[in-house]
Amino acid sequence: MPTHEQVIDALRPVEDPELHRSIVDLGMVRDVTISDDGKVGVLIALTVAGCPLRNEIQNRVGGAITPLPGVTGYSLEFTVMTDKEREAVREMLHGHSHGPSGQAPSGQAHGHAEGKAVPFNRPGNKTRPLLISSGKGGVGKSSVTVNLAVALASQGFKVGIVDADIYGYSVPRMLGADRDPVVIDDMLIPPSNHGVTCISIGYFVPEGQAIIWRGPMLHKALEQFLADVFWDEPDFLLIDMPPGTGDIALSLSQYLPRAEVYVVTTPQPAAQKVAALSAAMAAKVNLPVKGIIENMSWFVGDDGKHYEIFGSGGGQELADSLGVPLLGQLPLVPELREGGDNGTPITVADPESECAKAFQEIARRIAAELKPKKIFSSALKVS
Repeated sequence: MPTHEQVIDALRPVEDPELHRSIVDLGMVRDVTISDDGKVGVLIALTVAGCPLRNEIQNRVGGAITPLPGVTGYSLEFTVMTDKEREAVREMLHGHSHGPSGQAPSGQAHGHAEGKAVPFNRPGNKTRPLLISSGKGGVGKSSVTVNLAVALASQGFKVGIVDADIYGYSVPRMLGADRDPVVIDDMLIPPSNHGVTCISIGYFVPEGQAIIWRGPMLHKALEQFLADVFWDEPDFLLIDMPPGTGDIALSLSQYLPRAEVYVVTTPQPAAQKVAALSAAMAAKVNLPVKGIIENMSWFVGDDGKHYEIFGSGGGQELADSLGVPLLGQLPLVPELREGGDNGTPITVADPESECAKAFQEIARRIAAELKPKKIFSSALKVS
């Protein structure tokens, strides 16, 4: 017969599918009973009523218990945490994101003069925020953001996306992450798909409703996306920027002073000239532009030839003028658009395609900076 301690030990590796922490450590395992005939009963306290991943928790618990010697079966019952218990979970995972006044506690880093603490600015935080920017709309910036995020995730990194294009949000649909966020004591648990978590204003407005906000409302939304969401310290946080150099771009430069800027352009000179404005703004707010990504570089016809529909050379010219690398060129393919419409990015739907491989190479070049750099000391001398 299994003992109570053996059952608890078997459940300890089981993680809550949203919080990615042990259900034992989170206090979700409330009771364990073992009958004389070897049947195990477990009572689990869900963080919220109607937990969308309840069935997944049940499957994980069953998978952990049934291999134990002497177990002939199991039963699982659910209850729900109290407000005080949810507060304890939030504090365990997220800490105190703000003081009693709603502002960052004294001495705690934040990105905005009077805003909440942004966790990505705390000392020791390993997350690299990547601002995916463009000077104009229509260059495929959101498609690049989503596929680049999925490519990074497929290479073993923990990745999140902030859909900062408030007026033209599209990331949830492109990523296929259609499940609403879960709220635990004012902490938002973002949905995920294809290994990427994301947050977007699209989860909070009725479908088809336009967002008509002035600057202060935009700042507040971005602040909540960064400070109130449980990101769990990803390796990369990609921000799908709105086109242009307006309020959101300025706010994000304040919220994320360690961010890196990657500019998406198409090959034609008109797009390249406008994309240069995004780089110019980055320089104004002291954010480094780390690379250029050229989209819609060519189309391969049925005859196998490359047709440069939007011209050529714009991405390389922009990269040369800024003194940064052209990280990659992406072909114009219908599958890239189709993946954005049906929630299956081309990096998932057709990973061996030319386009998907280009995304993977761009991701590798960006991730290469994570490798430890050699440290040289001026005190060391070669005789």
